[in-house]
Amino acid sequence: MLSYEFMRLALAAAVLVGLTAPTVGVYLVQRRLSLIGDGLGHVALLGVAVGLVTRSAPVLTALLATVAGAVVVEVLRARRSASADIALAVMFYGGIAGGVVVVTRAPAGTPTSLDGYLFGALTTTTRTDLVVFTVLAAVVLGVTIGLGRSLFAVALDEEHARASGLPVLPLNLLLAVVTAATVTLSMRVLGLLLISGLMVLPAGCAQLVARSFRSSLVVSVLIGVSVAVSGTVVSWYADTPSGGTVVLMAVAAYAVLSIGRIARRRPPARPEPRTPAPPAAVPVGPGG
Repeated sequence: MLSYEFMRLALAAAVLVGLTAPTVGVYLVQRRLSLIGDGLGHVALLGVAVGLVTRSAPVLTALLATVAGAVVVEVLRARRSASADIALAVMFYGGIAGGVVVVTRAPAGTPTSLDGYLFGALTTTTRTDLVVFTVLAAVVLGVTIGLGRSLFAVALDEEHARASGLPVLPLNLLLAVVTAATVTLSMRVLGLLLISGLMVLPAGCAQLVARSFRSSLVVSVLIGVSVAVSGTVVSWYADTPSGGTVVLMAVAAYAVLSIGRIARRRPPARPEPRTPAPPAAVPVGPGG
């Protein structure tokens, strides 16, 4: 497998996604915005369609579209002019509808297949893609780890963080931008429809076993890298789609840890109470 260059590139891309997606996911799960990745994935589809129609780099146009969508949603949520749910719905339907419509306007002879972007096409990763992925991963990790304490404080309680003097809105906007970058980074590996799987599931696994935020972050990254690499290897030998295989590995990890936690919580079986033996009869003397 490693004798093929495209598989070496694919494994390197999988490691980068496994590192970055869970570091963003732990904050999204804490803020109960687990589906934000799906919403941004639909917006990214519009960006991909624009890139295909204009014959420019789809990764770049997808990044611009997801960053714009993430910033708009965060601003709306901060101003409370629209609920987060409505903003997510706008991203879901507007993004995917716009992508489907725009891609039909591509000039004749332009490849307009969206399957690789919707479901992942890990083995088509090129060296140029890997350079772009590395830069995006470095930016995401620099923000999520370097500003981890502040981001966690905001995710835990915005009002308390604001009272403590933290710049809540800029931090939320920064998290939105790195989430958009993670979506773009994961696009070729997992596909736009499966991106949230590697953001949310490793973070969910970490919540089952970790006892602090720092340990949760470490555990989620370890699980993310493990399922990304193992899923890529399994997809090679089983001839299955890489994105779906990686997410199924993450689902399996979550199921195993959930079952283990339930088993640990089950109280031990109590022994059945023994029936006390009747008292021995006291012999009665002749005078009794």
